Amino acid sequence: MRIAYLDCFAGISGDMLLGALLDAGVPLSVLEDATRSLNLGASLTVETVDRSGISSRKVTVLEHGAPAEPEVPLSHSHIQHQHSHEHTHTHQPQTQHLHKTGQPHTHEPAEPHTHEEHAEPHAHSHTHGRSLTVIRTLIQSSSLAGPVKSLAIRAFELLGASEAKIHNIPVEDIHFHEVGAVDAIVDIVAASAGIVHLDLGAWHSSPLNVGGGMVVCAHGTFPVPAPATADLLRGMPTYSAHVQKELVTPTGAALIKALNPTFGPQPAMQVERIGYGAGSRNPADFPNVLRLSVGESLAQVTPGAPSQTASLFKVGSTNSTQTVTLLETALDDLSPQLIANVAEQALQLGALDVMLTPVVMKKGRPGTLITLLCDEDHQPALARLLLTETSTLGLRISRQQRVCLDRKHVPVQTPYGEIRIKAGTLRNEELNAAPEFEDCRTAASSHGVPVKLVQQAAVAAYFAPKA
Repeated sequence: MRIAYLDCFAGISGDMLLGALLDAGVPLSVLEDATRSLNLGASLTVETVDRSGISSRKVTVLEHGAPAEPEVPLSHSHIQHQHSHEHTHTHQPQTQHLHKTGQPHTHEPAEPHTHEEHAEPHAHSHTHGRSLTVIRTLIQSSSLAGPVKSLAIRAFELLGASEAKIHNIPVEDIHFHEVGAVDAIVDIVAASAGIVHLDLGAWHSSPLNVGGGMVVCAHGTFPVPAPATADLLRGMPTYSAHVQKELVTPTGAALIKALNPTFGPQPAMQVERIGYGAGSRNPADFPNVLRLSVGESLAQVTPGAPSQTASLFKVGSTNSTQTVTLLETALDDLSPQLIANVAEQALQLGALDVMLTPVVMKKGRPGTLITLLCDEDHQPALARLLLTETSTLGLRISRQQRVCLDRKHVPVQTPYGEIRIKAGTLRNEELNAAPEFEDCRTAASSHGVPVKLVQQAAVAAYFAPKA
């Protein structure tokens, strides 16, 4: 089985991962095609640079032929502002783009300035960026392959979830400035394309060096990593060493979390290719690079072991094998009204799925088995929900593997309006397709017809021969 290992001794950022993928053999055309598919006027330039004696690839994103505008901190401008634009203001020191620009990581605020001091409108500071919905639609409407779309959207959803958690607001209310900027979108999407192109059975990574020092953002002065990055890194092995700079950026953290590698020392492998991706900083005696090793695993695989499934479900798509958490409790003394309320709250708190199963408990009492499926990050909140909102005295918690098909929405036109068809694919082979029920119910209500009639019309439109 072919595998990869990421050496994150100098952290990780989106552009460093792009450079490492390119240096390890991913064709430049793969990254360029992914960039063009976004229709953002973006392109890539590549150069070979020296980082403490290490020859590395440096990838720069251009927007309409010029270097993409530097990004503001992930924690700085994501919530819609209500203030007037007729004031002087001060920029906070920037975080993620320091891997790109190489500017000193100073913590003194810049000189206050007015909008009139800019040669063009100061759009980057007070436009409200792109929402998660807009970015998701941008990626879904592109010509990217399904697995690439899935991995890129997953990275953005992780970023959004971290910001929403920090600010205690719904994730769809988050408006990205930094990660909604053109260069960050390209970093995530092009890196996703490179990852999928490698078509590997497994990814591994070293612990992550987050760097050190302090960073000033809209929330105040925080130690590195900044709040949103720190939340993304929960559950991953991290350490701080060598330099007092921010080494793990939000896009880098989101990409590696979406990639979900196995952390630890490099596994036994026959390395075939090694790639070095450069950050923009070039500190003395510290190679600011990300190393990617690709080769054949030397681990022995027992016939019939679960790892054989990995060849079918590749990293970078929603049908890759994932580890999920299962929480269960059985109740025979709780009102059905309260059980229904718990199920509703669980979904709002981030449960991937909720199941209520009738069971027969001791002494022949009818009961309900509540089963919640979630990721590791949401386990504490959901466990507390069950312990506080039900009468249970304990929970069963286990880890399980799940495999999901790639999913996409395809709009079709019917006599009752546009209906989305949710299709599930495995390696580009469509296995399931069904109309979205809520679309059908809304259309049926507005036209005064049965829901099943709208469903039938949507299915007929989807499977109708194409002209």
